[in-house]
Amino acid sequence: MTSASPTILQIIPELDTGGAELSAIEIAEAIVMAGGKAIVLSEGGRMVSRLTDVGAEHINFPAGTKNPARICWNAKLIADLIRTRGVDLIHARSRAPAWSALMAARMSAKPFVTTYHGAYNEKTRIKKLYNSVMARSDVVIANSRYTADLIKSRYQTPDSRIHIIYRGVDARRYDPTAVSPNRKSALLSSWGISSDARIILHAARLTGWKGQSDVIATAARMKDRLGDVVFVLAGDEQGRQSYKAKLENQIAECGLEQFVRLVGHVDDMPAAFALAHAAFVASIEPEAFGRAAAEAQAIGCPVISTNIGAPPETVLAPPLVKSDARTGWLVPPGNIDAYEKALDEVLALTTAERSVLGARARHHILTNFTTTSMQQQTLEVYRSLLPSNRMFDQAPK
Repeated sequence: MTSASPTILQIIPELDTGGAELSAIEIAEAIVMAGGKAIVLSEGGRMVSRLTDVGAEHINFPAGTKNPARICWNAKLIADLIRTRGVDLIHARSRAPAWSALMAARMSAKPFVTTYHGAYNEKTRIKKLYNSVMARSDVVIANSRYTADLIKSRYQTPDSRIHIIYRGVDARRYDPTAVSPNRKSALLSSWGISSDARIILHAARLTGWKGQSDVIATAARMKDRLGDVVFVLAGDEQGRQSYKAKLENQIAECGLEQFVRLVGHVDDMPAAFALAHAAFVASIEPEAFGRAAAEAQAIGCPVISTNIGAPPETVLAPPLVKSDARTGWLVPPGNIDAYEKALDEVLALTTAERSVLGARARHHILTNFTTTSMQQQTLEVYRSLLPSNRMFDQAPK
């Protein structure tokens, strides 16, 4: 029997910004490169053009709805799409659309995959039930060991259904030699920062658990000796105007207007990390993977991260490794004393010491956490679930 290339359908609430969204695009690219057809359902966003640029198809779809009746209706629409477009496998990347996708997969007798992207809170039985859809698939992809352990402890999911596939970093995009001086200058100009400043970059959407307030508190503690240091808080407010206003008030009350900038969403993150003297991941709740820590290391930028969730899997730091194997610093969440100490150590590095540490960090990421590896491993999951007559023509390069 002649093999036919499969059609893979991914569903995610939107394609605006974030790690799950970028993963959807990167896996769509891998599907196309392997000879398959890639379709993504979402409500759209600024990243749709990146999806279509890799040869995938985007279909506008109310994937973000949490209305139970609409979720059931969406399941019927997805099942219809599966039939008319010859979809062979469904991959969900968020909870609300995962319920629709699960029902559609069962109606259509098609394989169903989920990627558990976040350390979702489960404060009530209803919330736990809602979250559990991410562990009801034929295969659950966990984006770290931390996430895999969370899935097993919460839902008693057997190891045989959990595949750990780390979030990947694009080695070509996050190559320090590929970031032109013009790109750096453009960012500095947009931020209103001089080229001789030492930038401490905190890259995360504006939300309380990402720890922006603690970063500002650390800057306030160090205010009298910051000198040429500027803290850049880069992230989309995503409608949280009151939280943004709270941060602005904190900056003003501490007299830090000269030292702390809220710059909003940044499209060119490789240039941002290339400009940074250090990257700061200050999350006070566990990161399921921690994309910023990995991307910063890939560009050769030292990282200070809180030591909860998955960052200890991507950032090498004492006491887990010897000092000469360090790629960053791991500190307790919310501990301003520890933040200050780590920042002092980063700022005290000589140019040569920082260069050696940065090269070590990049090698660490390129060895263990690349987009190519993530793509290849995800396609292997798909292959394990597809019938023998619906296979990819080739492996992604």
